Amino acid sequence: MDEDHHMMYRQTEVRLWKGGTETEKPDFLVTEEPLEIRVNDLPAAVTMRTPGQDEALAVGFLATESILRSPDDLYDVLRCGDPDELNAGNVVNVYVDPERVPRDLNSRHRYANSSCGLCGRATIDHAIRTLPPLDSELVVPRNLIARLPEALRAAQPVFSRTGGLHAAGLFGPQGELLFVAEDIGRHNTVDKVVGQALRSGCWPLTDTLLMVSGRGGFEIVQKSLAVRIPVVCSVSAPSTLAVDLAREAGMILVGFLRGESMNVYAGADRIAS
Repeated sequence: MDEDHHMMYRQTEVRLWKGGTETEKPDFLVTEEPLEIRVNDLPAAVTMRTPGQDEALAVGFLATESILRSPDDLYDVLRCGDPDELNAGNVVNVYVDPERVPRDLNSRHRYANSSCGLCGRATIDHAIRTLPPLDSELVVPRNLIARLPEALRAAQPVFSRTGGLHAAGLFGPQGELLFVAEDIGRHNTVDKVVGQALRSGCWPLTDTLLMVSGRGGFEIVQKSLAVRIPVVCSVSAPSTLAVDLAREAGMILVGFLRGESMNVYAGADRIAS
């Protein structure tokens, strides 16, 4: 594992009981720390995350918030360099085109925990904001979708060590893995792969597929729609709001994806057998 992966977990001792037998053994825990995201030196959000790919997380967050629309909007990404600032290592400043900075940025400063991408929104209307539907005509073979969970699982080194991380993989139209991320938060993994894509210039995302290791909740579908990802697949269940949004937006939404078995909740006519 590289140095980035080693920041994502730490070893601890646990007392283990099995039946009437007591033993002590080492265990590995997922790291969870706050990350403050700033835009042009202004505070934008604080999210609980697993350290690693922080710059991508910050950029992806701004993309799924529709602040960044293309690589041209992004000027630079820097970690806080002030050694006197508390938690300086957990602050990322994203410099963007000034025209892309919302006027209400300070007033909508928010906190998100590691399980919810919507916590701290100022209003429900802001959480369920209107996004234009997709005009995608992408047709995806069913056997290609069936291969995604195994490909994602093979790219999760920290999960193999800890068993406590979500993952997201962004795939190309032929099923090739483009970007992958692990994090304690489902929504963070999506932001991280989106951020990687935008920073690398792999944009737009109109012919990509997103595979997530957890459930396909509303925040996952909404983030995907914001950056125009037409296909969202998960190994678990979607929610009613996620399904409604996917259907209205013209997305393909697949749940309970486990090998050849899958439930298609939206866009079934664009999955080829």
